[in-house]
Amino acid sequence: MERKSPRERLTLFTADVQNRRAAFAQDVRKGLTSTPKHLSCCYFYDQDGSALFEAICHLPEYYLTRAEREILAAHNDELAGSFPNSTVLVEFGSGSASKTRLIIEGFLRNQNRLRYVPIDICRTVLEESSLELLRDYLNLEVVAVAAEYREGLEYVRNEAGGSKLLLWLGSNVCNFHRVEAGEFLRNVRVAMTLADRMLVGIDLRKDRAILEPAYDDSQGVTAEFNRNLLVRINRELSGHFDLETFSHRAVYNERIGRIEMYLVSTCPQRVHIEDLHLEVQFTAGEAIHTENSYKYSLAEIDALAAAAGFQIERQWFDAEGRFSVNVLAPKPHA
Repeated sequence: MERKSPRERLTLFTADVQNRRAAFAQDVRKGLTSTPKHLSCCYFYDQDGSALFEAICHLPEYYLTRAEREILAAHNDELAGSFPNSTVLVEFGSGSASKTRLIIEGFLRNQNRLRYVPIDICRTVLEESSLELLRDYLNLEVVAVAAEYREGLEYVRNEAGGSKLLLWLGSNVCNFHRVEAGEFLRNVRVAMTLADRMLVGIDLRKDRAILEPAYDDSQGVTAEFNRNLLVRINRELSGHFDLETFSHRAVYNERIGRIEMYLVSTCPQRVHIEDLHLEVQFTAGEAIHTENSYKYSLAEIDALAAAAGFQIERQWFDAEGRFSVNVLAPKPHA
C-alpha cells in the first residue's frame, strides 16, 4: 500500500478570516483611540512576526526557550510514560513546534501512533510546521487548527477519543493578565476529562537585570518584532506609520511582577490610517502599550492552578531555577 505524502496526511481547519480581519481593525481603532493607547500582543504573530519571534528564541539574552527545552528534554520520557497509548496531544500557540518535537518523540517511543492538534493564529507558520513534522515522523497524524485560543478551544471540546495532553508552552500564559489567565485556564478545564492533563510553561520572577535584556536584546530583534505591529497596520489597514519615529521600550514593573513592552513616539506627530478613516495624534514620548509578560512565584502558580480548578501534579525546573514546567490535573467537581 502506497504511503501518503505529508500534504495528504495533513488536515487543516481555518477560522473565519473575514471575522479575524474585522476584529483586527476594530481592536486597532479601539486601542489607538484609548487613553493610554494600547495594541494587543496577539497581533504580533503574522508570518513576519512569527519569524522574528523564532529569531528571538535563539538570542543569548532570551533564556526562556533554552530553559524550557532543557526541562522537556530531561522529562519527556517520564511525561509520555504516564499516559495511555491512545493519548492525543493538543497545543495552544504551537508556532514552529520546535520544543514540541521533544514531547512528540517521547510519546512515539511509548505508543505506535500519535495524533497532534496544533492551534496557532498564523495559518502559514502552522501549515509549514505541520508539514515538517509529518515529513519527520511517519507515525504522526496532524489535525491543525488556524485560530486564536478561544476559537481553538472549541476543537478541544469536540476532540473525541482517548485521553488528552494539552500543551501551553513558551510561557504564553504570562501574556494574560493574572485574572484573565485563570479564566482561560478554567475554560480549558471545563473542556477536559479527569483523565486529561495540561502541561504549562511558566516563567518565574527574577532580577530585572536578567528580565529586561530578554525583552530588549542588544541586536534589536525584539524592537523589530514590536514595530512589526505598525508594519501590519500599514499593510493591512493602509496605515502611514513611520517606523523610524517609534522606539522600543521594555521595562520590568517589579511591584506587579511583569515585563511591559511599549512603542514610544519620538516626536509629536499625526498618523493617518486610511481604512479606519482615522487620524491618530501622538505627543513626543507618548507610548503604545503592546505587551505584558507576567512572572510568577511558586505561590502564584499554585494560586493560578487552584483558581482554575487544577492541582499541580508535577513541577519541573531548569538547572538555574529560572523557568517552570507544570503538569496540571483537573480537580474533581471543580
